[in-house]
Amino acid sequence: MKKIIQLFKIKDLRHKIVMVLVWLVTFRALAAIPIPGIDSERLQNFFSGNQLFGFLSLFSGGALNNLSIMMLGVAPYITASIIMQLLTMIFPKMKAMYNEDGAAGRAKFNRYSRYITIPLAALQAYGFLNLLQSQGVLGDLNLTGILVNVIVITTGSVILMWIGELISEYKIGNGISLLIFAGIVSSIPGAVRQAFLTYDPSLAPTYIAFLILSIVIIAGVVFVNQGERKIPIAYSKRIRGNRMYGGSTSYLPLRVNQAGVIPIIFAISILLFPQFFAQMIAIFSQDFSLRLNELVSRFLNNQGVYSALYFSLVVVFTYFYTAITFDPKEIAKNLQQSGGFIPGIRPGEATGEFLGKLTKKITLFGALFLGLVAILPNITQLITGVQILTIGGTALLIVVAVALEIMKQIDSQLTLREYEGFE
Repeated sequence: MKKIIQLFKIKDLRHKIVMVLVWLVTFRALAAIPIPGIDSERLQNFFSGNQLFGFLSLFSGGALNNLSIMMLGVAPYITASIIMQLLTMIFPKMKAMYNEDGAAGRAKFNRYSRYITIPLAALQAYGFLNLLQSQGVLGDLNLTGILVNVIVITTGSVILMWIGELISEYKIGNGISLLIFAGIVSSIPGAVRQAFLTYDPSLAPTYIAFLILSIVIIAGVVFVNQGERKIPIAYSKRIRGNRMYGGSTSYLPLRVNQAGVIPIIFAISILLFPQFFAQMIAIFSQDFSLRLNELVSRFLNNQGVYSALYFSLVVVFTYFYTAITFDPKEIAKNLQQSGGFIPGIRPGEATGEFLGKLTKKITLFGALFLGLVAILPNITQLITGVQILTIGGTALLIVVAVALEIMKQIDSQLTLREYEGFE
């Protein structure tokens, strides 16, 4: 309670929170504006029978459900980010730009991601509109009508990407994650209302299982996200002039889950990619696109195959993102330059190898946990046959992880201002 009071006493921090809320409200207002020519009844029937579009709706913050101008959400930007990060593993120069050029290199990296987002959004919008039109969800649009809607939807994705980056600048959490968070939270009242309206007493054990599952996920995510391995660091004594420096001890925290919620978001993006590719094929052959889309949907609607693939992708992306964001060799180099070393480990290359092996072991637990939590609702669905639990687990995982990150960033800013003094 004390920190909440301090939060609103600090003018600068209060301004940041208000501005973040303003941008989130702006996003929700734009997400309520639909594109023209929609058959609402057919739209609901189409989404109710397609689980993958339920996941895509996570990225759009629910804007996809009413075919809003923001219907693609942040999915094109996330796909562009994945492409750029994959390129860093293929081209050493791009990896050097991201890791060694500091803030300027990361800014250039993000700029390239924004460039890629625009054509990806346009292609996805065109393919998706063709798919909806073939399902009778949209009216008969001519080429001009489709192109106008493609421009509107692409512009919506670019605006949303811009809003996400503006939010990130306030350092109250990652902007893209916050937009997804806002979309999930905004859907909670409707989900609760729907649960009450469709309540079936015979499914009471299922609802109880869902509540227990939610509590377990929340407790587990908090435990894993806050968990860390502290590596002791000692600093050798150095004499400069008449003064002695060093001789102190510290520690290097290695988080169990250094990747946060990013692996879940990346995994969902990859799961959506085959359907996205099927939409792109519609540019050349609409009939083949429909057949491919049906094949992909049938394949991924197999809960066993889908769960195994989802679990594997989460584990792989946890290691992948950790490898990009945490470079043991670079940390070992920085420690050696500052006169620090791990007791019992030689400085330099040996320290890098030690940190690399230790990081892989620690990351394994975090990766397996994230993968298990991601597919746990699917396992529950296989047992109970109730689909409502499928998307709920992933959404809850994202909400809890993002909420923890927001709390951590706010707490760090409060701690900083305790030293600077309140303004």
